[in-house]
Amino acid sequence: MIDRIDRRFVPLAIATVIVLVMLFSPGSTVPSGPENSDKLTHALMFTALALTSRYARISAAWTAAWLLAFAAISEVLQGSLPIQRSGSVWDAAADAVGIVIGLVLARVLARPLRIPV
Repeated sequence: MIDRIDRRFVPLAIATVIVLVMLFSPGSTVPSGPENSDKLTHALMFTALALTSRYARISAAWTAAWLLAFAAISEVLQGSLPIQRSGSVWDAAADAVGIVIGLVLARVLARPLRIPV
């Protein structure tokens, strides 16, 4: 089956599953950290999603679109599902920052090395 699937989608699938588990685990299972450290976690998760999305050859525009929608929907669901979590505009903002960072990193990493001779 994996032969019929473009292998470039595998990292994206793995990252998506990990992010879903992290976002929708019950609040009682989420370790606490310094204040606002969850914003860094959100940014890192969405950086990874943007990088793997671009690696899967999904355009930058579609990557931004699906990840912004995913960020918004996940925050609404966190606030409405009975999982002892809350939705946050600031978490969504951190997600958006992560998306931008991931898209920029993907572009930088995709450039060929230009070594002056």
